[in-house]
Amino acid sequence: MKVFSNSCNFDYSWEEVSTANWRKYCPWNDKSTHVIAVDTPSRHDDADTGILRTERLITCKQSAPKWLLAMMGGNETSHVLETSYVDPQSKKVTMCSTNLTFANLIAVQETVIYRPTSDAKTEFHQEAKEATFEQIQKNAIKGREGFEAVIAMSRLAFSEEQSRQKMMA
Repeated sequence: MKVFSNSCNFDYSWEEVSTANWRKYCPWNDKSTHVIAVDTPSRHDDADTGILRTERLITCKQSAPKWLLAMMGGNETSHVLETSYVDPQSKKVTMCSTNLTFANLIAVQETVIYRPTSDAKTEFHQEAKEATFEQIQKNAIKGREGFEAVIAMSRLAFSEEQSRQKMMA
């Protein structure tokens, strides 16, 4: 089993990153066109801890060769279950993802953690355990670039809305 690890810092506050995380797979992210749909079958806010637990089902278009899909009896879509934990007290977002498609043949487990390093910077740390190590490495770069574009657009949208509200007051 191979392990992939990737870390970087976003020049955005933890509040901006944790908010934009919910829009990671939206039209603003032109690097994640393989994502077809994101559904949220479960969300729970723990009254005792304040931790928001969310399950998302992510449907993707597979990039596997057609001959391999035919041989494995699969189709062109795959599903990933992402479970996230947002802890506003410790300012930490933890996302754990695992593939549901072909899980009996290859299990891919990914963990992503966002936590602030300062008021204006947020650390991104990603680890994956799986057999297709090289593909995860390539996708990690695209994923980070795409998500950074989403955060920037979120900042702009919030800024424009704040300006609009000030003008209305």
